[in-house]
Amino acid sequence: MKRLLISVVAILAALTASAQISLGEKGGVISGSIESNNIVYFNDKALSTPAPDTHFGSNDYIKVDYAIDRFSAGIQVETYLPALQGYEIGNYGLGKMHDFKVLIPQVYAQWQDKSYSVTVGNIFDQFGNGLIFRTFEDRQLGFNNGMLGLRATANIGDYVAIKALYGRPRLYTSYKTGWAGGADLSLSLGDMFGFKQGALFVEGSYTNRYEKIGATTAQNLLNMYSARVNFDMAGFTLRGEYVGKGKDFTTSTEGHKGQAVYGEVGYANGGFSFTAMGRMLDRMVTPLTIDGAGTGNTLNYLPALTRQYTYMLANLNPYQVNAEGELGGQADFYYSYRSKSNRYRYWNFHLNYSTYYTLRKSQAKSGNHELLWQDINFDVERQWSKKLKTTFLYSFQEWNPYHGYHHRTYVSNIFVADVQYKFDRKKSLRVEAQYMLSGEYEGDWVAGLVEFNLAPRWSFFVSDMYNHGRTDKNGIYKGTKKNYYSVGGSYTIKRTRIQLSYGRNRAGFICSGGVCRYSPEYNGINIAVTSSF
Repeated sequence: MKRLLISVVAILAALTASAQISLGEKGGVISGSIESNNIVYFNDKALSTPAPDTHFGSNDYIKVDYAIDRFSAGIQVETYLPALQGYEIGNYGLGKMHDFKVLIPQVYAQWQDKSYSVTVGNIFDQFGNGLIFRTFEDRQLGFNNGMLGLRATANIGDYVAIKALYGRPRLYTSYKTGWAGGADLSLSLGDMFGFKQGALFVEGSYTNRYEKIGATTAQNLLNMYSARVNFDMAGFTLRGEYVGKGKDFTTSTEGHKGQAVYGEVGYANGGFSFTAMGRMLDRMVTPLTIDGAGTGNTLNYLPALTRQYTYMLANLNPYQVNAEGELGGQADFYYSYRSKSNRYRYWNFHLNYSTYYTLRKSQAKSGNHELLWQDINFDVERQWSKKLKTTFLYSFQEWNPYHGYHHRTYVSNIFVADVQYKFDRKKSLRVEAQYMLSGEYEGDWVAGLVEFNLAPRWSFFVSDMYNHGRTDKNGIYKGTKKNYYSVGGSYTIKRTRIQLSYGRNRAGFICSGGVCRYSPEYNGINIAVTSSF
């Protein structure tokens, strides 16, 4: 009960925050945000995962920033009362899962003008596409790999941009004994040579990670570098990056060198656009520390370059990147047709295809290049009038549950119909109907969602996913006949949003930006509050 009361206090504190605090013309401005995510867990005999002993979890964040002229500073306080289930932060630096902790993981001070900046404290940055370095916070995934150290940047006119940084990376709740640093250089050749018709950038980066191995004098030194080119002209875009990685003594790389190649081409003109990207990863697992584990133990950024769905059944089994070795890519085609006589009528067509294979024959027991993932999908959006809009989506997904080691794939056909109707400027209704046809794995699924909005304050929803299974060609029944239901609503006032829901949540992967974490199934009440000032 004490922990629940502390969490409620955090929620009430969020409600009091409504605007920036100005300290006068020369006193600067204070701003910040509060986020509180809480779950009350219940035991459910239909689920395989029991509720935690405390029957409660809460992840809370309070961030305050101060800015005056060219100077800014900030601090973030986090509480875990305890950490929510499925968040790996609960396994690092918090002792037992039911421990109560208050942490101050982020503190920084920064001076910045038009051409230069210096940051001391926590650093969040990215080199290029993030293939050799990216530090960031993602609360939905539950990790923060920001570095505690020093960063400096310099811009020389419009031609040269340089940045360098060095520090100690964070793994969930603590900073490790290792160190990491690097530098990034960007040259605008288009500006240098007066190229007026487009933009041409040549860029390069270097990253170094160093740590001692255990209590011995052995050292693990890793060097990575990348070379990039970015070109834009008359609707065309071209991106390319090559990465070289030195030997890294981790379980997956086993002292081998690694490399990566990324390429992207795109074109946009009027209502048509096209983008294609390809990527090769070869032993690109790059942990912050060889002693750590989990999704957050990574120094680089390797998202799944596939379509990211928001529909329940289409996102039931998202692709998981095989950083040890994969080769593939995706292509997107968009076309929009607008009525010349009625601006509320239009068609949007979208076609997407992605596929990935194992890179090396040694990755598969068969000795072949095995299929890891394939998704062929299209959607058609039609705005019929000012009030009515419909969307239809189809997705064919094939994926390998063994990351290519065994010659085995599952196939799903997913159908989605989405209808939205606006009664007036404030009231709208949205209805989703979804079906997944699959004779393998867990069999067939059906899902539905009804959402009613009363702008700008209220929103209500009810949803359900049901696995009614199927009998395969061998007469074996696949399925669980489980309902995963949810009902809830939200209320928004100024910069504060309160959301309350109750339901049964399916075990699976929760993804953000193409990076995923695994969440166990549970039954419970969710209370979330976000506010900014």
